[in-house]
Amino acid sequence: MNPDAVRAAAAGLLDAYETGKPIAPLIETYPEATLEDSYRIQQEQVRSWVSAGAVIRGHKVGLASAAMQRQLGVNQPDYGHLTGSMFHLEHQPIPAETFIQPKIEPEIAFVLGRRLEGPGVTIADAVRAVEFVLPALEIVDSRIQDWKISIVDTIADNASSGGVILGGTPARLADVELRLAGCVLYRNGEVAETGAGGAVLGSPLNALVWLANTIGPLGVALEPGHVVMPGSMTKAITMARGDTVSATIAGIGSVTAVLSA
Repeated sequence: MNPDAVRAAAAGLLDAYETGKPIAPLIETYPEATLEDSYRIQQEQVRSWVSAGAVIRGHKVGLASAAMQRQLGVNQPDYGHLTGSMFHLEHQPIPAETFIQPKIEPEIAFVLGRRLEGPGVTIADAVRAVEFVLPALEIVDSRIQDWKISIVDTIADNASSGGVILGGTPARLADVELRLAGCVLYRNGEVAETGAGGAVLGSPLNALVWLANTIGPLGVALEPGHVVMPGSMTKAITMARGDTVSATIAGIGSVTAVLSA
């Protein structure tokens, strides 16, 4: 894609945030788009947000499960940016109009105490960098009509980022077996999905290492205080106005998100 096309695609996505009206799949409008193009479109939006005063507070890893990779026909995860406005308090109503077609998924959020910069990051480096973990819910959303997304669409759309809800029970890595940690996801008091940390690239730590080594060559580091969402432990479920969704993660705690009616 030429620079004008990249800017036009980014403008279309930015307009969807403002109007609440999703756009046609980018892969249909720009059939020549590559993965590199999709990240350029994402970065164009990030520059626009930062210019308007947004602060990058972390990153997310998407497509971290084998099921999602098979669904989209890819063999690697993707990543997106988390800005300060994406973070919401648990138990407090989140404005439903913030989203277009939200889904929600449970994750183990990493909060960093040290800078982590690739390439060459190892599991040992990642463990040293993590200050604590938190139970978390991620609201994923799509500015693409009816979630008809290809890998190009979701990357361009900031990895389908929507919102983050962090629980308030920090746990040390030494006290949690991330890979074996089981999770139960509830919607309005009923069990909706179950899963475990191992669904996330074998371990959520693997997703953290992948992220650091992927964005490092681009000149981007994960900074102290950054939150990293490594990927969902279960399938994402639809979240409607008035819904209350909770996740309980063994050894870490619980977190609850409420979407306003």
